[in-house]
Amino acid sequence: MENPDNQTNREIKKEKHRNALKWILVLGIVIVLNLFFSVTIRLFYDAPEYETFCPFEKYNAKIIETEEECAALGGRWSEENFRANYPRVTVNIEKDLQRTVYCDAAYSCGREFEDANSLYRRNIFIIMVILGVSSIAAGIFISVSSVSLGLSLGGVLSLIIGSMGYWSDMNDLLRVVVMATALIALIWVGIKKLRD
Repeated sequence: MENPDNQTNREIKKEKHRNALKWILVLGIVIVLNLFFSVTIRLFYDAPEYETFCPFEKYNAKIIETEEECAALGGRWSEENFRANYPRVTVNIEKDLQRTVYCDAAYSCGREFEDANSLYRRNIFIIMVILGVSSIAAGIFISVSSVSLGLSLGGVLSLIIGSMGYWSDMNDLLRVVVMATALIALIWVGIKKLRD
């Protein structure tokens, strides 16, 4: 007959092993779920590329000498030396290098790129929020605690990832709403799922 203490120790070890496997599954679901979201979004929704808006050949092909040439490219002409804030040292250099004006030739196309990129980040934020909330909702209805917790925490991570990408473009009210939503989601996951 087996010693009851040995049987109890084996059961404790089995339970610890089972709990470790559950948490590994939860972590795996959280990571793979968000990688899946990210890869799927990139597959169907391309990010704007700077080179598309400001081709190197068009904006960096030659030195722009006049304000008119600069304006024709959609650039911004500056009468100030673009290195005016740095200490000056007198050296003998060629006349061509003694420029006191500067044309930011890619100014307009750069602004267009920033606008397109901001719109892209906003759309990614919206998509990640929808996917995150859907994952949290799916976690509510699944009875297997490890899978449910993995989906719920994966949804919370999706909310965080989406918010991080758009954070700099958000207004303060939206930031408060996002933070409140994330806090409520975390509290809900803690109460409903970690109680088991």
